[in-house]
Amino acid sequence: MTLFLRRFIGALMLDAGAYEDIEADRGAGASAVFVIALACAAGAFAARSLSVAGSPGFAIAMAMMLGWWIVWAMLITAIGTRLLPEPQTRSNPSELLRSIGFAAAPGTFFALAAMPAAAPFVYTLVSLWMIAATVVAVRQALDYTTTWRAVAVCVIAWLLSFGVIAAISTVFTRPVS
Repeated sequence: MTLFLRRFIGALMLDAGAYEDIEADRGAGASAVFVIALACAAGAFAARSLSVAGSPGFAIAMAMMLGWWIVWAMLITAIGTRLLPEPQTRSNPSELLRSIGFAAAPGTFFALAAMPAAAPFVYTLVSLWMIAATVVAVRQALDYTTTWRAVAVCVIAWLLSFGVIAAISTVFTRPVS
């Protein structure tokens, strides 16, 4: 448990060494999935508390957050390894996904958005924190020499994933005539 907490706190603190450790540990996959689940649950809790989602809405909100994370992670993987790799970029999807999974650690603070007055601030701050954590994770996992390339990969993937989720949401929330 202490190893998990050390990595979790390291991910929150944007510690490059923690992400290197996670990348190298083939056994860290379950812990990364747990971090993702915590972040999705925190976001779903906030959505439920703010009455954005009804009682079945917790599960739907959690599924939406998980879906967004999966789309974002797949886009990061594709963009980072195929479109914007550096000559020394050597990574496999499991290394990258473990690192990106722990980068979801700041998402556990989405639960604080359950307070209506704080919600806009919390969503903005936590989203930026998660992007920053993902930048560090991508930089380490893909062996980038510059942070700017990792920023480009994460922002492009975030924008594309936002578009994909918005399109999917539009299809499923269309009024029935």
